[in-house]
Amino acid sequence: MKPETNTWNVDLYNKKHAFVYQHGEELIKILNPKKGEIILDLGCGSGQLANEISKSGAEVIGIDSSNEMIAEVKTKYPNLQFFVKNASNFQFKKPFDTIFSNAVLHWVIDGENAILSMNKNLKIGGRIVVEFGGKGNVKTIIRSVKKTLNERGYMKNSNTQIWYFPSISEYTSILEKNGFEVEYAHLYDRPTELADNENGIKDWIEMFGSSFFSDIPSQEKSAILEEVQNNVKEKCFINGKWYADYKRIRILARKVK
Repeated sequence: MKPETNTWNVDLYNKKHAFVYQHGEELIKILNPKKGEIILDLGCGSGQLANEISKSGAEVIGIDSSNEMIAEVKTKYPNLQFFVKNASNFQFKKPFDTIFSNAVLHWVIDGENAILSMNKNLKIGGRIVVEFGGKGNVKTIIRSVKKTLNERGYMKNSNTQIWYFPSISEYTSILEKNGFEVEYAHLYDRPTELADNENGIKDWIEMFGSSFFSDIPSQEKSAILEEVQNNVKEKCFINGKWYADYKRIRILARKVK
């Protein structure tokens, strides 16, 4: 799933950011899908997790706002259904037993409308099993990007809002306000190893933070990326490898009204 202002490089995602769906495999264990269940993979991305869930015998439908991703997954997994839809405003005729979402909801700036959409597409008693960036996620990287942009005179770019990283209390309060009963909520540190030991931080920003660089000339952008990577090296380069300072929020909740 992506915000309106960001564009996915599908090839870069699959080659260097496979950790996104690899970490999601643990969430599938918590999901524990059953044969006959109807499950929505909200923000299905490159489709690996939807395909994995389908092996349980559950009926899986995937949605993502990225035309590029959906085009890719329809070719890769032709036996599953995928649709281009926005997480904050989607509707299906038939309600789901469960909505599953990995590394997606932090892309949805309008978090409450995403919760409303999930509620109206679930059966009463249906559940959500979701994990995404929580309060403090990639704080080191974001601070450095914003600081460097400001210092170079790109104040408007530095104020770009790409993500929504709520606290547990904030997100669970919105869930409870909108018809959910929260069964489990956990915010935890998950330092995440990046694929490229040379350009790990630069690749990460290119993949996920491209909206910061709207209208910035490519040569200047390259210099900013280099500076940011150098600035975060003390905290993010550990034992010869780059890490993103992830904080994840994991939520299990059930629709009660």
